[in-house]
This record gives sequence, C-alpha cells and structure tokens, in this order.
Amino acid sequence: MDDKQTNQPQVESQAGGDEGRVKIPEFAHLQPAAGEPGDTSIKRFYDVNVTISAELGRVTLPIGELLALGEGAVVELNRSINAPVDLVAQGVLIARGEVVVVDDCFAVRIGEIDAQGSQDA
Repeated sequence: MDDKQTNQPQVESQAGGDEGRVKIPEFAHLQPAAGEPGDTSIKRFYDVNVTISAELGRVTLPIGELLALGEGAVVELNRSINAPVDLVAQGVLIARGEVVVVDDCFAVRIGEIDAQGSQDA
C-alpha cells in the first residue's frame, strides 16, 4: 500500500492482529461571528454580484446538427415573437419583460416579477 493520504480515518494496528483503533478528532466549539447573534438579514448579501441573463428562447439539437451550423444558419427558438423574455439570475427565473434598446444597447423592460423565484431568496 502506498503512502498517499486518503479520506478514510487513520487506523492504528494493535499487537496480535486485533481490530484497529480509530482516532476521533476533537474540534473547538464554534462561536457566532461578531455582530448581532443569529442575524439572518438579507442585507448582508447586498454587495454580492450575480450574473443576470436575458433568455429569448431555447432549442434542443443533436450534436451533429449543432456542428453542422455555419455562418448564416438560422436556429429557430421555441418562443414566439410576442412572448416576453426571461430574466434569469444564477439560473433562477426572476422576472419577465420585453426587449428594448437603450443607447444602442439591448435592454429588458421588466413586465412582471416571478413570485416563485423571489420567495426562494
């Protein structure tokens, strides 16, 4: 057996081939961080950055068709032109809206907030 570390507990052999002893580590008791004890306010996350994406639609393609795509190819999505786009944060739907243009850039005007996604926060 090699000397590489494993994730298994260290076993010490006793004389006579009896079962080994497993050492159980002792950890110091954890204390709450400074501040209000049990503070679970969402305010502490206000400075955390998340990635927001606007999703126009989706399509599922076999890899062969995907690799055959070239310049000028058209990929039809599963959403009609009148349907709102989804605003997704870290993979979670948060809102729906319409595509608009602001200073020569695409933007989304929010039309509805997804109540299901906001309750999970």
